[in-house]
Amino acid sequence: MAALKREDIMEVAVKAHMPGLVARVVVIEGDKVAKGQEVAVINCMKTELSVRANDNGVVKRILVKEWDEMEIDSPMIVMDVDHK
Repeated sequence: MAALKREDIMEVAVKAHMPGLVARVVVIEGDKVAKGQEVAVINCMKTELSVRANDNGVVKRILVKEWDEMEIDSPMIVMDVDHK
């Protein structure tokens, strides 16, 4: 993945797609992430479901930790992505 230029970067939040508890976060700040890559896991009714990145980018901030309660569309991770 090529380095992102500051003028081409946009912040994008990876959001929870279902309610539940954060089972784990599998990235750390600064990680390069590919579109479709698992970044976290939500536990809902004893079922673990992956939360995946919608874009290629770099993890800027992690907003959640294990056992945090999520609602649909709760922001979980902020990424810098190339908006071009």
